[in-house]
Amino acid sequence: MRTNYCGAINTQYLDQTITLYGWVHRRRDHGGVIFIDLRDREGLVQVVCDPDNVETFQLAEKVRNEFVLKITGKVRHRPEGTVNTTLFSGEIEVLIAEMEILNASLTPPFLMDDDNISESVRLEHRYLDLRRPVMQSNLRLRHKVAMAVRVFLDEQGFLDVETPILTKSTPEGARDYLVPSRVNASHFFALPQSPQLFKQLLMVSGFDRYYQIARCFRDEDLRADRQPEFTQIDIETSFLSENEIMSLMEEMIRHLFKSVTNIELPNPFPRLTYADAIFKYGTDKPDLRIALELTELTDVMQEVPFKVFREAAEKPNGRVAALRIPKGGQLTRKEIDDYTSFVAIYGAKGLAYIKVNKLDDGLEGLQSPILKFLTEETIQAILTRTAAQDGDLIFFGADKAKIVNDALGALRIKIGHERGLASDSWEPLWVVDFPMFERDEEENRWQALHHPFTSPADGHEDLLETDPGNALSKAYDMVLNGSEIGGGSVRIHRQDVQSKVFRALNISDEEAQEKFSFLLEALQYGAPPHGGIAFGLDRIMTIMTGTDSIRDVIAFPKTQRAQCLLTHAPGTVDEKQLRELNIRLRKTELPTG
Repeated sequence: MRTNYCGAINTQYLDQTITLYGWVHRRRDHGGVIFIDLRDREGLVQVVCDPDNVETFQLAEKVRNEFVLKITGKVRHRPEGTVNTTLFSGEIEVLIAEMEILNASLTPPFLMDDDNISESVRLEHRYLDLRRPVMQSNLRLRHKVAMAVRVFLDEQGFLDVETPILTKSTPEGARDYLVPSRVNASHFFALPQSPQLFKQLLMVSGFDRYYQIARCFRDEDLRADRQPEFTQIDIETSFLSENEIMSLMEEMIRHLFKSVTNIELPNPFPRLTYADAIFKYGTDKPDLRIALELTELTDVMQEVPFKVFREAAEKPNGRVAALRIPKGGQLTRKEIDDYTSFVAIYGAKGLAYIKVNKLDDGLEGLQSPILKFLTEETIQAILTRTAAQDGDLIFFGADKAKIVNDALGALRIKIGHERGLASDSWEPLWVVDFPMFERDEEENRWQALHHPFTSPADGHEDLLETDPGNALSKAYDMVLNGSEIGGGSVRIHRQDVQSKVFRALNISDEEAQEKFSFLLEALQYGAPPHGGIAFGLDRIMTIMTGTDSIRDVIAFPKTQRAQCLLTHAPGTVDEKQLRELNIRLRKTELPTG
């Protein structure tokens, strides 16, 4: 039997005969003595094969990278001058007495300690990629995080309850992944985007405190921080106010970071209203490591000769705002043009700017192609409001408020990190007082900003019918270093209020009954006040590990095209399976020419 893992062998095993299993990380032949770095999930240990042991030495000569070995040998000190202080096992080595090759290996497409591997190659050979120490470390940390969450919630009286994977499609949110039913012809299940309705029903059922580390599915366009299937820490509780829920969840996240990574998060987390977050940072998930803020200029631009600024300021939903970059005057014309191209991604038609060379020189100390279109009074207002100093650069956004916020908010993040304006601290916060609804201009109707089961804020229930655009909700998001890691709300626990929300969303009574009759009925049987939150486990892991992609913290992820390069999923199915499901595929015309 194995004595211990390779990476756990140290001086406490000196002079003992031990048995190890592992993979060959490196094999080195040093003038007759063969050294093998044997690796397992805990790390490396150096094993030595002496030519005096003829049988074993002959086997060692055949060994190559990634062969699987069983070795038995005696632990001894490494020779003087050969200690490796970077390894836990770095003071010792194992002199092989017996060795068995359990399996050979083809030459792998990459070395396990190579950091310069294309992602497509890594995903095609994910079983090899996962042998790499960095990936082993990421997934071990993920396990520790999940365990820390379970222990904390168990101690707080939460019950782990599984909810269905095959469920009913709903009209709100992202696209569902649909699963055809063979038994019920022409009917479909949907894979859950979240366990939202079931966890609410568990509160109606009296379980009081629920959690689940749940698999969720969304058929949406993908980015580096999105996957078609993902994992969330799903939580619901009864009889707690939004402040009590937020305090408890904040305590959990602090405990999680402290126990797993020894990171001390602040106590308490600061809170910022949604309106203030958008006003100051252009986003509802601000990165507070960057001190830059947007400056409001809409009111001073309503009568300026510069048409771009004036028209934006006159729009009912328009905004003119500025972003001051300390020492940004050092930016070259090419760098400014690159930032102009960047904000175009967010719909901005341009990026006006003023370079502040020397304030004491008045207008002569400023440099910008737009100065001739602005009055001295307006220029002074800009300089005063932005608190500009010599050497600064001021960027401007002028358009619909959403475009300005998206463009300058993203520019703030990009410049903050590129120009060393971000601290290395951990900056969590709560964003609160979200609007109940946002306007879908294409369909000309309201849609839920979070989801349609979110409770209106106290005193805002009547606005659901009279002025839904100004109705606030009891919703709250937890943000860490510019990433939303959790979102939740107090839920609607009264059937009449839920019906008002459905009507505001233009969901007819008939559609509501068809889609949500079970929920509307359940709310009439003594549903308690309840609320909860869901944390993105994958996103938390991405932040903890400092990796650039969520795919580096998921064992078997999909690509940005929602494909698995390892198994070649999704794939086609044969005609027999389709017939059993009463499905006929529509022929697609191939492009010509």
